[in-house]
Amino acid sequence: MAGKTTEEKLATIQKGYTLGGATIELGAAIVDGELRKDAPVRLPLAMMNRHGLVAGATGTGKTVTLHMMAEQLSTAGVPVFLADIKGDLSGLATAAAGNDKLTSRTESIGQPWQGKAFPVEFLALGGDGDGAPVRATVSSFGPILLSRIMELNDTQESSLQLVFYFADKNGLELTDLKDLRAVIQFLTSAEGKQALAELGGLSKATAGVILRELVTLEAQGLEKFFGEPEFDTAELLRTAPDGRGVITCLELPTLQTKPMLFSTFLMWLLADLFEDLPEAGDLDKPKLVFFLDEAHLLFNDASDAFLEAITTTVRLIRSKGVGIFFVTQTPKDVPAEVLGQLANRVQHALRAFTPEDAKALKATVSTFPVSDYDLEETLTSAGIGEAVVTVLNEKGSPTPVAHTRLRAPESVMGPSDPSVVRSTVAASALLPKYGTAVDNPSAYEKLSGKPSASTGPAVTAEPPVPAAGETSDIDEEARRIEEEILGRPSSRPAAGQEKRRRPQAGKPGPSRSSAGGPMGDLGGVLGGALGGGLQSMARSIGTQLGRELMRGVFGTSSRRRRR
Repeated sequence: MAGKTTEEKLATIQKGYTLGGATIELGAAIVDGELRKDAPVRLPLAMMNRHGLVAGATGTGKTVTLHMMAEQLSTAGVPVFLADIKGDLSGLATAAAGNDKLTSRTESIGQPWQGKAFPVEFLALGGDGDGAPVRATVSSFGPILLSRIMELNDTQESSLQLVFYFADKNGLELTDLKDLRAVIQFLTSAEGKQALAELGGLSKATAGVILRELVTLEAQGLEKFFGEPEFDTAELLRTAPDGRGVITCLELPTLQTKPMLFSTFLMWLLADLFEDLPEAGDLDKPKLVFFLDEAHLLFNDASDAFLEAITTTVRLIRSKGVGIFFVTQTPKDVPAEVLGQLANRVQHALRAFTPEDAKALKATVSTFPVSDYDLEETLTSAGIGEAVVTVLNEKGSPTPVAHTRLRAPESVMGPSDPSVVRSTVAASALLPKYGTAVDNPSAYEKLSGKPSASTGPAVTAEPPVPAAGETSDIDEEARRIEEEILGRPSSRPAAGQEKRRRPQAGKPGPSRSSAGGPMGDLGGVLGGALGGGLQSMARSIGTQLGRELMRGVFGTSSRRRRR
């Protein structure tokens, strides 16, 4: 620092972090090399939906910072979502034990410390790891996010969007990868030739590329991430019986082999929340705080559509009461359009061993407000568990930059004993709901005429069954449309003829997202040689029944929004 006395610098920090209302305590300021516990550094709870960045070189304490912030958010009644990259965050479920070194640190920054366990929910992508399985349907995931996983180019991504459009318009539910493959194979078959031509921008060659990429996904074992029951992202908003926010910890033991799936799946969670949550305005505390670790994976080789969707989500989701903290090594890992939305900054130490490192250091310094610190020196000399901090105060203005020694977590810094994780998962209310995969009738079954696989108890809604000698009004309308389009009598029973059969006990009925009745039946007819006439028929009935799906900013769709 230069130009001010130590006391003037101290007074600037004390004034800048004197805040009314609830706060997250980050630590104590270091002024002219001296730790000052009379200068606490805080973050207003009401400003945590203005998003943030936690950055720093490997081994500087970013994960511990997430840990400490998550504990305080939970205590304040705010649910938290964390991605557990290294398996260290399961320690939140176990109270820490004190020792002399820890006591010395906490006393030096004025932190009252007591070992505590916190309410934790463990999740696992498709059951890959400990935790309740998290799945999404292919339709819900949407074409933009799926293109991201398959690493499609812009043209191929646009073509995949046409495939989703066709499936949506024709009542073909895309639940898992075999459903999407079945639709593409139909479009490239003789029966689907006219429907493919009507889609315009989808060529057989591009469809073949997408099919090959689907095979690659299946070979990597990713098919288990797509299916039902689909995870309801509202589960992330829960609080424990004692009022503390539930900390949802997503286990990611195989991140290194599937980094694109991990990062893209997190964006699906955010996109689904964005579409479902109502506008909230300014709140005293956020509804949920999301920590996106290894954030650079989101942006590496991302398409323009994907980057635009991320930017839109980050910009708008704060009005829904959700805060997002990106966690990565340098601010350069985050596009400028997104970085400009991240008002709260916790920057751990950076290393400048190479010319590229030196450029990254200068770029990082340029993103901070003017301060009394020599930030290049401070950022290269900061110790483990220290960071340079600036956040928004309650008026929305940046606080003074403060070199800060951060607080210590009150739960175990590291993994909990495996028995603790297993018992927590076994007691979870989510396990009975999501633990067993089901395979409801969807596009594959409708196009192939094959029954769905018996993977578990399918959750289905039975369609209404007309009384003997009756057909529904919808059946009558479907029969009339079929006769007009095909130019021949329909095979459907007319009024007064055989009643529709009720599904037999133990056999799955139509899925929740199928319209039942004629739409389910006509979807099955797709396997026949109806060509373009079928598409017109499905479009007509789809208009009557409101079948067109609503898709959000990432092209995502949710069963909750389709019902």
